[in-house]
Amino acid sequence: MGSSYDSSVVVPKEVSSSHRHADSLEYAENGDEYHSSIAGHTRADNRDMNRMGKIQELRRNYRPLSALAFTVILQGVWEVLLTATYQGLVDGGPAGLIWSFVWTWFGFSTVMLSLAEMASMAPTAGGQYHWVSEFAPPSMQRSLSYFTGWMSTVSWQAGTASGPFLVGTLIQSSATVMYPDYAATNWQGTLIVIAVTFLVWALNVYGAKAMPLFQNVMLMVHVFGFLAIIIVFWTLNPRNTAEVTFTRISNTGGWNSTGLALMVGQISAIYACICSDGVAHLAEEVKDAGKTVPKAMINAYLMNGLIGLAFLISYMFMITDLDAALNDPSGYPHIWVFSQAVGPGGVVALNAIPTVLIFAGTLTYNLSTSRQTWAFARDHGLPFSNWIGKVDKKLDNPANSVTFTCLITVLLSLINIGSDTAFNAIISLNVVSLMITYVFSIGSVLWRRMTAPETLPICAWSLGKWGVPVNLAGLLYAIHAFFWCFWPESTPTTLDSFNWASVMFVGVAVLSMVDYVVRARKHYKGPVVLTEAWKGE
Repeated sequence: MGSSYDSSVVVPKEVSSSHRHADSLEYAENGDEYHSSIAGHTRADNRDMNRMGKIQELRRNYRPLSALAFTVILQGVWEVLLTATYQGLVDGGPAGLIWSFVWTWFGFSTVMLSLAEMASMAPTAGGQYHWVSEFAPPSMQRSLSYFTGWMSTVSWQAGTASGPFLVGTLIQSSATVMYPDYAATNWQGTLIVIAVTFLVWALNVYGAKAMPLFQNVMLMVHVFGFLAIIIVFWTLNPRNTAEVTFTRISNTGGWNSTGLALMVGQISAIYACICSDGVAHLAEEVKDAGKTVPKAMINAYLMNGLIGLAFLISYMFMITDLDAALNDPSGYPHIWVFSQAVGPGGVVALNAIPTVLIFAGTLTYNLSTSRQTWAFARDHGLPFSNWIGKVDKKLDNPANSVTFTCLITVLLSLINIGSDTAFNAIISLNVVSLMITYVFSIGSVLWRRMTAPETLPICAWSLGKWGVPVNLAGLLYAIHAFFWCFWPESTPTTLDSFNWASVMFVGVAVLSMVDYVVRARKHYKGPVVLTEAWKGE
């Protein structure tokens, strides 16, 4: 029983002709570029797109530096550790948060390395669902890739909704500092979310060509903003001793052991480490993507991890009163820390740094989300796929997908008017759904590597002999993270504190199954039907 690659590209008759290879591409006689209606490609890009059966529809504006900047800003590790670590402080405290970040960063590195290799094997905006379709067992390719595509879409859409919400609440927290009598309301926060989302839409539709330059500028702000806050911490703030910072693990969530509290609290560290694969969804806009995308993922992960750890340790030294920080009227512990060093005006100025950077991350996140959604629609994985999967030829970007993504954000923000618990439940889908896509994609490439390694595509960045152990470690860690993402912040659990991610996850899974039975089974074939086919005999 053998296996082999068919050197031809399989394009079944039932697949839309819009997905066929672009026959008009002509190689330049000299140099590594080739001519087409869209500039910026290399022969390697053309080879990869041909192998995957995709037409080059987007302009490749991103180079190594801008791809790195894109990934660094999208992850925004130190910004997340400053503004979104409430659960980690409740379950584990400063010491628990530091150590959970350390093991999470090391554990998640195996996930990131596995994803980076797949991004080099198949550099496509589809990402995980494409990799599952190409590498999973043939009998499971179609259904498993479809489910993965839905979960990836839901994850990125939920994550995109969280960005404007975070920007809005940070703005409200600054208002609370300057005007103590101001009472922030959900409807005001929703209006800010809508305004931020509209700005994101305008910039990503009409300013897409300037995004690489914008990312490069934001990378400098990311570094200098980090330095500015660190300097304030160490020169103006009162601080704990090293013993308190590194050894006193707290359990204010009511769990029956410190170890369990640490496991529950690690969600803050997990949230800070995810989304290094964001640039993979931008692969069709990156020059020499097979090399540039995995390098951007790895270098950004290393850079963000080192800066993030230095920032987190510094931040945790400054939390001299955990209860006071957790109960600050702004709702943000970092606002309390800032207020121990400077006056109200200084607090607002310092808070403006993460607010601007998280807005930049929101802009970047929307880019990645719209490309993933566009790619899944291109393969007929979503309702209204023909509209969502269309590229605006004048703007050279999937403007409809950007619009769709922004509409989803606005609709989700309306839920916040009635219940911030319901809105937070939707946002929690970001981590849970993303983890299951990591499980399926890494599991698929591990299966292929163990059963038919000779059929894996040749790529510019490979794990080589380390493939099996790294994939296996990444798979186990993704399963571990997936399990703990469902736990509530504290116990006993009430309706407000319950982690509704489990309910939302099952609901989305059922919805995807219904869509598959009603619509997708007639239209969705999976991207594998367009690739150079692997035929098991």
